[in-house]
Amino acid sequence: MLHLRLIVPADRTDEALARIEKHIGTTHVALLPGAARDPAGDVVMCDVARESADELLAELRELGLEEDGSIAVGNIDLSLSKRADKAEADAPGEGADAVLWEHLAESTHEESTLSVTYLAFLAVATMIAACGVVLDNAILIVGAMAVGPEFGPLAGICTALVQRAPGLAWRSLVALLVGFAAAMALTAGFSLMMDGFGLFHDDDITADRPNTDFIWKPDLFSFVVAVLAGIAGTLSLTSAKSGALVGVAISVTTVPAAANAAVALSYGEYGQARGSTEQLLLNLAGIVIAGTLTLIAQKIFWAKQRERTARDARKAA
Repeated sequence: MLHLRLIVPADRTDEALARIEKHIGTTHVALLPGAARDPAGDVVMCDVARESADELLAELRELGLEEDGSIAVGNIDLSLSKRADKAEADAPGEGADAVLWEHLAESTHEESTLSVTYLAFLAVATMIAACGVVLDNAILIVGAMAVGPEFGPLAGICTALVQRAPGLAWRSLVALLVGFAAAMALTAGFSLMMDGFGLFHDDDITADRPNTDFIWKPDLFSFVVAVLAGIAGTLSLTSAKSGALVGVAISVTTVPAAANAAVALSYGEYGQARGSTEQLLLNLAGIVIAGTLTLIAQKIFWAKQRERTARDARKAA
């Protein structure tokens, strides 16, 4: 269940209450007349099943509450109520499968912004991967994958394509391209510094590396894994089950490929640099394609669910 707290201008309170009360999956409706001070208005609260929340939010936004009032949404971790149980049972589908498009757009907006923290995480992850490449250490490669924050901008691009949000698409693309360019440049400098300390050697990058040479040798399996990771990552972001996102991060060769390209460039190994770049682009393309198609499929599925629920309601009436 989700809890909605609305600040509603007094002249729109009756309409907001009417939309909430007739909506399937809502319960525990409360009204505090004149309780809001900034902005002034009435406070309306209710609980709604997660699987029917997106449609209700769309209806409430039609009243212009985000401009003249506010709409706040929070998760309810525990609800001991037969009415809540009935609301969840009446709502279409399962809550874990539901997509809250407003929440998805907001979360991808935060994760896809080119910030100092984002650049720091990506640069550090790429440097860790560089150490893994030179040492032929798969553990360091996996650790670097887990640290990398690049799935945020990728999810932002997918969301922007489906929701037709050019602003989000541009912001995500800038974060992705500028982030990787800066991380690779810093990692190339890091590689030269490590070479100066005698910790990195040219022989390390040209020697046989059975544990990590897949990074600069892209093949069809690289694309297949990227597609599967894109599906899993998108489902993790849109559902109530976000624990799978770490597993997605350590299954795609994005950060390691960028690291191998940076180290190879610093030593003039252009063949490896080219192969690593191809690996990076292949993984990015696979994730974006799969993520976008997954969001489209979810959008179609929930549209049909709403149509089925509305049809059943008309028959019952």
